[in-house]
Amino acid sequence: AMHLAAVIGLEEQLLPAIAELKRTFAQKAEEYQDILKIGRTHLQDATPLTLGQEISAWVRMLQKAELMVSSSLEQLRELPLGGTAVGTGLNTHPQFAEKAIREINELTGKRFVPAQNKFQGLTSKDELVFAHGALKALAADLMKIANDLRWLASGPRCGLGELTLPANEPGSSIMPGKVNPTQCEALTMVVCQVLGNDVTLGFAASQGNFQLNVFMPVCAYNFLQSVRLLTDAIRSFNQNCAQGIVPNRERIKEHLQNSLMLVTALNPYLGYEKAAKIAQTAYAEGITLKEAAIKLKFLTEEEFDRYMEAVYHV
Repeated sequence: AMHLAAVIGLEEQLLPAIAELKRTFAQKAEEYQDILKIGRTHLQDATPLTLGQEISAWVRMLQKAELMVSSSLEQLRELPLGGTAVGTGLNTHPQFAEKAIREINELTGKRFVPAQNKFQGLTSKDELVFAHGALKALAADLMKIANDLRWLASGPRCGLGELTLPANEPGSSIMPGKVNPTQCEALTMVVCQVLGNDVTLGFAASQGNFQLNVFMPVCAYNFLQSVRLLTDAIRSFNQNCAQGIVPNRERIKEHLQNSLMLVTALNPYLGYEKAAKIAQTAYAEGITLKEAAIKLKFLTEEEFDRYMEAVYHV
């Protein structure tokens, strides 16, 4: 029953929800492929990329999640029916498993097969652990996506403010006009629960002595809860947040032009030390990279503009 419920939940609920969010991000990646922005690593300015490229990473995350979940389905298709108490099949018809599973397949429209080793099927729940590992991987990526969106939409004036998220509800009873990233927050809270479920399921699967794992109820409960929570959270996040993401082009342009890391484009022409000197001078004196390069007499204005062209052809 655990395997039936898991396969049905993954195929009919979770995978379609992932596909919907993936389509949304794929559309956004295509739509915003021309918006050049500053990249960030270690929460510090880095070299540029396009907003479309940034979102394309999220698309690929979801594609890989689909692949991992689909792969785990194959492990769940084995059913240890007919093993009876300890796996020997004592007191059951020799063809019970085959006939019962054939009936199950007809009723569900799914494909299940008899367990290759019923002794293993009764004492081990490794298939559920493996499948929930795919859910854990998905959850980790969802946390990453939601947190990146929260950072990019922070502000609106005193944060990054590069994206605007839909205003689903008033954000504060005392601060008029405040908008909070509640869909991102809801998704990250679901991820916290799923990660906890993964620990519980893994520990439960290690229990049960000898021929029968008697911790199956908690395994089933946590697995199915994770499927339901992820499905609902992804759908809500897609409909109430992802589909309504809008870039703040002016803020993105401002950050790009102010970034000292654009100096990386000068490395091939000046070398690391001179490029670093330009960045340090610009930062210390509050001037632009161009002004610093000219002041240090490393480049003319025309040379600077020509060398920086590479930045705008990412």
